[in-house]
Amino acid sequence: MQNTIQRVERVKPRPRDLLQDYYKLTKPGGVQVLLLITAAGAVWIASRGRVDPTILIATLVGGTLAASSANVFNCLIDCDIDRLMERTRKRPLPSGRILPHHALLFAVVLAVLSFAVLIAFTNLLSALLAQAGIFYYAAIYTLWLKRSTPYNIVIGGAAGAIPPLVGWAAVTGEVGLPALVLFAIVFIWTPPHFWALALMIQEEYRKAKVPMLPVLVGDEATARQIFWYTLALVPLTLLLYPLGTMGVGYLIAAGGLGLWFIEGAVRLRRAPGDRQEARSLFKRSITYLMLLFAAMAIDSARFLF
Repeated sequence: MQNTIQRVERVKPRPRDLLQDYYKLTKPGGVQVLLLITAAGAVWIASRGRVDPTILIATLVGGTLAASSANVFNCLIDCDIDRLMERTRKRPLPSGRILPHHALLFAVVLAVLSFAVLIAFTNLLSALLAQAGIFYYAAIYTLWLKRSTPYNIVIGGAAGAIPPLVGWAAVTGEVGLPALVLFAIVFIWTPPHFWALALMIQEEYRKAKVPMLPVLVGDEATARQIFWYTLALVPLTLLLYPLGTMGVGYLIAAGGLGLWFIEGAVRLRRAPGDRQEARSLFKRSITYLMLLFAAMAIDSARFLF
């Protein structure tokens, strides 16, 4: 009995390791940072450069908590899939380092905190939109679409497009036409971004029986879809100019960035089986969206003069 107790004590995680595992559940990093950039960009644009620091910080904190909650729900629902994929099997839930009911409680607490921060420092609409994003990503995308259709990321992309709405609503208390264009930009950007990733790791999706587009239709058809979505994205980004939301500086930047993104999609379409081209486009898509929203923020500064 004493030996058994000693063995249990030896494998008991240290508080620091446990905190790191909970942190990993939130999937911090590239995509979450990118979504926060779109939310911050919307705050900046809606404020016409005259940003209230309290609203900006509250939007970023509330948005981080909401995205973290959605990611924990995602890890919880996808635990069975994660066990089958090489890149995810060592995550805290499939490896057993965190119990499912603990993860569920953590996700709920994060969602509640997100709502509390946004309603306290911004308004009810932005708080509700953030909660809608959590629900859509966890229930609509992860639980249903991801496992049922190769176009899961097309419809599910609405979840990732909600942060600009949260940012815009935090400032204005409403969702206007420019905010809907921002939503549409991220919505149309999402398939090329994630399908490029799916091309890179399609064998893992095939093993886990997740119906991602490359698994079901192949590399060439996926690269063709990426090209058409990228082509549709560019004129959509230019709409902010005739709406009067953005100026000539943004128009030039958006056009140049769009041509650069299209060039990457063309290269992938010419070599759809080239994993290096898929990786290149995946990285390019991240840089593209970051620079696009940076151009929006810079252009908004013209209202200060």
